[in-house]
Amino acid sequence: MKIVDLKIYKWNPGKGKNFIYVKLLTDNGIIGWGECYTQSDREIQVEAHIIELSRYLIDRNPFNIRHFLHVAHEDFSSKRSSMDLSCALSGIEIALWDVIGKALDQPVYNLLGGMMKPKLRVYANGWSNGSEPDSIAEQAYELVKKRGFNALKFDPFVGPWREYVPKNEIDHAVKVVKSVREAVGPNIDLLIEAHRRFSASNAINALKRMEQYDIFWFEEPCPPDNLRAIKEVKESSKIPVVTGEALYTIHAFREIIENRSVDIINPDVCNTGGILELSQIASMSQIQYIPVSPHGWNSTSVGFAAGLQASATMKNFLIYEYMISVEKSSEDISIGYIKPEESYIELPKQPGIGISVNESKLKKYPFKKFPPRNIRNIEDELIWH
Repeated sequence: MKIVDLKIYKWNPGKGKNFIYVKLLTDNGIIGWGECYTQSDREIQVEAHIIELSRYLIDRNPFNIRHFLHVAHEDFSSKRSSMDLSCALSGIEIALWDVIGKALDQPVYNLLGGMMKPKLRVYANGWSNGSEPDSIAEQAYELVKKRGFNALKFDPFVGPWREYVPKNEIDHAVKVVKSVREAVGPNIDLLIEAHRRFSASNAINALKRMEQYDIFWFEEPCPPDNLRAIKEVKESSKIPVVTGEALYTIHAFREIIENRSVDIINPDVCNTGGILELSQIASMSQIQYIPVSPHGWNSTSVGFAAGLQASATMKNFLIYEYMISVEKSSEDISIGYIKPEESYIELPKQPGIGISVNESKLKKYPFKKFPPRNIRNIEDELIWH
């Protein structure tokens, strides 16, 4: 069996960002699906990498995943990695596993050693709209009441991302967390997202003030290119600190795991190299007793299904991200959609990654260019400071 063709689908779920799917075709008719992590303004770069990487993939045996990744690292990129390249490789790698699983009539997790448990816990993200504390609290209450989620993630901070923020922004974020806690009660886990915004001092200030609301974790307090700053935040509190979604490949996680810079890591299957790489990162973190909570700002179709395959085999798996905001469109284009029931996902038993794509439905969600996320003039800096 060999790969004979590769196709790329860029599609828009209706909000948030565009998604990129990779479809691999083999000479015996088996089709594999993969997904690449995307970021607005960088979809074309990821697509370009996929196109060029296909020259190193066509006519090759899909079972030789490790060798393909080696060729991509050594020959294609000359050992010069990047986010865009890692995203492209992730989508191809996932599709290769999907082909192999279908060829052997086994879910991918069985090919990685088998599942650790039949169900996995997930948390809801992408559900909050607006910035008013009462409104966000009401949305949280409705989600818990109607869907049964027992873990919710949200970003309570407003304004552009800056290392140093005025006191009123921290005050506002604390009010949001307080309102949500009061609305959902003491038994729902609240996961706070900071999106790599802050200096260590500002992150510590925000974290200390939120501790009283019994938060489950504080995610990405500082940019991951300064692990000492993140570790400083971690050591300031008993609340677990998380990072990892902006780190790519096992090499980027070595230092953070060796030095125990965080309490939890959240690598993303669609940007860190794929299913095998995510599994290896989890194994490396296991020896330092660091749990893994895979990041999932991808579709809740292909990308989510791929992440579940890797997560099923992890001894140190904690919880997985489920993006409510793209659920409807992801389910619409899927064949065999995997949906959570009261914050738990039952692992699929179908071969491959356990899900497929209705290509005709994808036409309903054409790719579109989003406007720039922030266009700031120099005068704006005075307003925000």
